[in-house]
Amino acid sequence: DIFCKAGDYARILAHFKQLGYAVEIEDDRWLGKVFKGTHFFDVIFGSANGTVPVGDLWLEHARQTELLGSRVRIIGPTELIWSKCFIQDRGRHDGADIAHTILKAGDQIDWHRLLSYLEVHWEVLLMQLINFRWIYPSERDHIPAWLLDELLDRLAKQRQLPSPRMKICRGRLLSQTDYEIDVKEWGFAGVGGVGEFRDG
Repeated sequence: DIFCKAGDYARILAHFKQLGYAVEIEDDRWLGKVFKGTHFFDVIFGSANGTVPVGDLWLEHARQTELLGSRVRIIGPTELIWSKCFIQDRGRHDGADIAHTILKAGDQIDWHRLLSYLEVHWEVLLMQLINFRWIYPSERDHIPAWLLDELLDRLAKQRQLPSPRMKICRGRLLSQTDYEIDVKEWGFAGVGGVGEFRDG
């Protein structure tokens, strides 16, 4: 995969097209592809659900490494976790990648930046942290205490509030297909949509 900003993906595809490669825009919201025969690589500039745009911070915090004799930048652990938090559908779930990243690169994660990326969806971050703690009970200290305290405090405060009146299903941010019935048949609003109101 090649990660780039949205403004650069067309240039990258055009460059490879000029070199004779086949290119495809699979989804103009986040994904292009470059092909040579049966081989291909993805050009990713966001996420399928629109919540994770690739931006300048990704490139600023990328790491340098050597690949096939060339110096390249690779995504850092903070952005790697962010890019995988919403991949949780029937056919693919990146939770193991997140747990392994925390386990092996936890000391390199900028937890403040990760929280700022997931501010609106802080419960998704909490899910990943609880998942890690369950998978690796002996490694729970990889999660900063301040972060877990912050998220659990948010949860405690949220529990004191009434439930939203509008029926909402944010599940389609995790999987378009697995939660389709919720929006199409069960009266839940998807992200940005309108749903039924709960009684009471």
